[in-house]
Amino acid sequence: MAAVVLVHGLYRCPEHFAAVAERLRMAGTEVAVPEPHRGSLLADTAAVQVVIDALPEPPIVLGHSYGGSVITGIRGARHLVYLAAFVLDVGESAAGLGGASRQLQEAISSESDGSTSLLPDRAAATLYDDCPEPMAAWAVDLLRAQAPGCGRGVPERQSWKRTPSTYVICARDRAIDPGLQRKMASRCIDVREWQTGHSPFVGQPSLIVELLQEPLTTNTSREPGEGVAVTR
Repeated sequence: MAAVVLVHGLYRCPEHFAAVAERLRMAGTEVAVPEPHRGSLLADTAAVQVVIDALPEPPIVLGHSYGGSVITGIRGARHLVYLAAFVLDVGESAAGLGGASRQLQEAISSESDGSTSLLPDRAAATLYDDCPEPMAAWAVDLLRAQAPGCGRGVPERQSWKRTPSTYVICARDRAIDPGLQRKMASRCIDVREWQTGHSPFVGQPSLIVELLQEPLTTNTSREPGEGVAVTR
């Protein structure tokens, strides 16, 4: 299969995708996990674009949460996968769509330098509530501070209008309203709905691996929103 690029969301780091990346590599797939956190959406998108451009063939690109805003602006993907992520149209931003739930907003702590971080206990209950406790604790320990303004960034292009795309709705998500996810999912060719929280790559990495191993390009003839929803 094509190479895979995994793009994490705000406050996370590449290590959050460790279980998914390891399983894909063991199956012989080339995997790249870029490090956005460059201070703005445009800078984050440029950092991911460099990784995509270095690959010999167009990759499958997965964006989680804010990572969806990032992959919306990239070029050269074979297939886009939005995992509880933002599929932005012209002039839209994650913040403008009301991206963060009240529970997530209450987990955010402002720092003296203008950055924000997540309160550990509230982060665990919001992002990793359906994960085994040791995995949730591990994931919380990896969280980092976030520069201000990324969520207000507007992509320069809308790659989902030209590239085949799959949206995964996380129906038990406490960070991004599943209702908002369903609205954004209507912009994608193929739509899935999983009975998971916000971070299945931590608690149920096999779901992500199975999805990425599918022949995703078989759906390229459909119009956005015509995909058949599959609930797990």
